[in-house]
Amino acid sequence: MLDLSALKFDKNGLIPVVVQDFNTNEILMLAYMNKESINLTIETGYMHYFSRSRNKIWKKGETSGNFQKVKALYLDCDGDAILAIVEQTGVACHTGSKTCFFTNIFGEDKKSKVDILFKLIETINDRKKNKVEGSYTCYLFEKGLDKILKKVGEEATEVVIAAKNGSKEEVIYEVSDLIYHLSVLLSYFDMDWSDIFKSLEQRRK
Repeated sequence: MLDLSALKFDKNGLIPVVVQDFNTNEILMLAYMNKESINLTIETGYMHYFSRSRNKIWKKGETSGNFQKVKALYLDCDGDAILAIVEQTGVACHTGSKTCFFTNIFGEDKKSKVDILFKLIETINDRKKNKVEGSYTCYLFEKGLDKILKKVGEEATEVVIAAKNGSKEEVIYEVSDLIYHLSVLLSYFDMDWSDIFKSLEQRRK
């Protein structure tokens, strides 16, 4: 539990909060909280912030549906900033971007490697909702679950064959194919890789 007595609020009773994605470690946004929004966050398990422009407390996702389930709150060494670790539903930024920090002004533009799995799911989900002529993903959804399961089985077999052949290049190629088809399967059931990460995290304990 966060010790509120250790927090150093500014003259307006606010403290900055850096928000980080639990699954990808990506920095999502910067916001502000007051004591009431912190208490609401702890009580409900979902991030609440204080809007400086609207001068009111708001729950992230209350209008967009892009909720942030809090996993942990950390206080920095000086007590004047909070790090919030969250499970992000949808995107964090009002622009439609997953993160508010998408404009690179200096240095290497490096993305989290695991983020490609979420980008893949986003594309697959889009194909599920919006038909695109000639799209293989759309074709799989049109054919239904049996076709998707058949392809998952075929790709899993091809991974085994590639491994037996002792070819790293083949293994990489076939595992990539398998991951794609598994992503389609997850999308079919309205799931994504965060659900798998949760299960893996539990198995690690």
